[in-house]
Amino acid sequence: MGFLGLVLATTVFSAVQLGWIPPDQGRVAAITAIAATVPLQLIASVIGFLTRDPIAATGMGVLAGAWAVTGLATLTTRPGATSAGLGVLLVTAGIALLIPVGVALSSKVVAAAVMASTAGRFVSTGIYEMSGSPAWKVTAGWVGLLAAVIALYAAAAFELEGTRERTVLPVGRRGKGRAAMAGKGPLEPAELVEEAGVRPQL
Repeated sequence: MGFLGLVLATTVFSAVQLGWIPPDQGRVAAITAIAATVPLQLIASVIGFLTRDPIAATGMGVLAGAWAVTGLATLTTRPGATSAGLGVLLVTAGIALLIPVGVALSSKVVAAAVMASTAGRFVSTGIYEMSGSPAWKVTAGWVGLLAAVIALYAAAAFELEGTRERTVLPVGRRGKGRAAMAGKGPLEPAELVEEAGVRPQL
């Protein structure tokens, strides 16, 4: 759900950045981010916390916040305008995403790839917003499309895995991620004591 929300926003913003649609269609991209992407990613973040998946929870939370600000900034500025403030936020959000990326590499490689490509998307767009460079605008557009393709694959792979209860498309599960699909995990009382929400302090 969160990955498909990402596909919606990044694709429309890329279409504007690459000149496939007029700059005034940035308003449609902004509305897409605010009305579709942000709610889907917020729900995915909450579900991530409830299911003790800090990677999904943190990654989707950062994405939802970044897309909300991007959508509002785009909606309230003139078409084609850049914003250094938005640029700083996007670069910071891209760097922040590297935290769940680093953790996800040990268990879910495809999820890490989605967040890493989105981090690249945010950083390249942020540099464009700060510099106004046409080259960075085009780069951001292509990186955004790459993120959309990876997110689309990940959404399909995890959806198939969830409905068929087995891996259909490779998602790069390793360690605890692979153990979870095999029905193994920290189910022993001694291990449950270490879980957040069970132990006395975070």
